[in-house]
Amino acid sequence: MVYFIGAGPGNVDLITVKGRDILSKADVVIYAGSLVNKEHMDFCKEGVEIHNSASMTLEAVIEVMKKAKAEGKDVVRLHTGDPAIYGAIKEQMDELEKLDIKFEVVPGVSSFTAAAAAIKKEFTLPNVTQTVILTRIEGRTPVPETEDLAKLASIGASMAIFLSVSMMDKVVAKLREGYRRNVPIAVIEKATWPDERSIIGTLDDISEKVKAANITKMAQILVGDFIDCEYDKSLLYDKSFSHMFRDAEK
Repeated sequence: MVYFIGAGPGNVDLITVKGRDILSKADVVIYAGSLVNKEHMDFCKEGVEIHNSASMTLEAVIEVMKKAKAEGKDVVRLHTGDPAIYGAIKEQMDELEKLDIKFEVVPGVSSFTAAAAAIKKEFTLPNVTQTVILTRIEGRTPVPETEDLAKLASIGASMAIFLSVSMMDKVVAKLREGYRRNVPIAVIEKATWPDERSIIGTLDDISEKVKAANITKMAQILVGDFIDCEYDKSLLYDKSFSHMFRDAEK
């Protein structure tokens, strides 16, 4: 059996209870060493076979899984954050299906929610926005034309931009084109890691702040009015609002 497990954004305690339980019993672990906290390996059982996938190809990863199946061993494929977001797991699962190797996906805490927690903000505020867009800017990996960052920014929703801080000037130019105003923006480097850093600014000054801090990787870019705005309180806890669990106060 192969388990694709989200390790969370950095802090080892942000893996799920289920994820850690499976990890502690695994015979073979393949972890994304360039992003996943190596301290997760401290929870593995004695004698576990560990592979760092940072230097491995897809074929090499699948070969380890094939060998484990032949030996009757369980495998954990440990991905950063939540494996369903930029985890490149579909190509692995497709190969496992061809080989008739069973697998399961265990979700994890994504870096975009960890980033919001780091700056103590809520993406979805009444009368501000009820939508969060998760995206990236085009680099070596292409982005569909319909998902151009400027087009997405024109919607006005809260945004979490992955894998893009190394192209900060390009990101800001696209956001300006879409928002057409000076919106708040935050850059959170290594959310939940011991050396986490957060920078708050606007489209006018964030590029210079990021350059001055020398942030070039492992960072989330959060954009939108939710970072600094007036908002309406939720009706859910309003004493004048009735719902199936509570009557309104008169």
